[in-house]
Amino acid sequence: MSEATSESAGELPVTYRGTVYPWHCDHVGHMNVMWYVGKFDEATWHFFNQIGLTPTFLRTAKRGMAAVEQHITYLQELHAGDIVTIRTQLLELKEKSVRFMHEMTNEETGVVVARTTLKGVHLDTEARKSCPFPEAIRQRAAHFTATTGPAG
Repeated sequence: MSEATSESAGELPVTYRGTVYPWHCDHVGHMNVMWYVGKFDEATWHFFNQIGLTPTFLRTAKRGMAAVEQHITYLQELHAGDIVTIRTQLLELKEKSVRFMHEMTNEETGVVVARTTLKGVHLDTEARKSCPFPEAIRQRAAHFTATTGPAG
């Protein structure tokens, strides 16, 4: 396996699949960093949905999520036409925050091309401050592991 290939990537739940389009590429011919962030962001919302932070829950409970930290490692270039898959692993769930890792793979080669770790804070959108996750979400997230995927 290539150094950038993850042996665990296949075990993590898929949170995004997509394609690199020509307009994602910069003057050098590879996918620009803004599109890595965009694809990771889409994976984040799928991950949140899988642990119970659904759009309906967020709207009706007047809750939200705010990103407070993100670190990205770029391992290999992507080009127009490449197919990517993102898999996600929960790293830590605290009372009001969650930390997780996304791993982006070139679907054709199986090589991990980028990783990001993110920390998000659960918010009360009316009070405009952090608040604890509901117990039901904490329980769903507790079952979201590298080997079993999302609960349910």
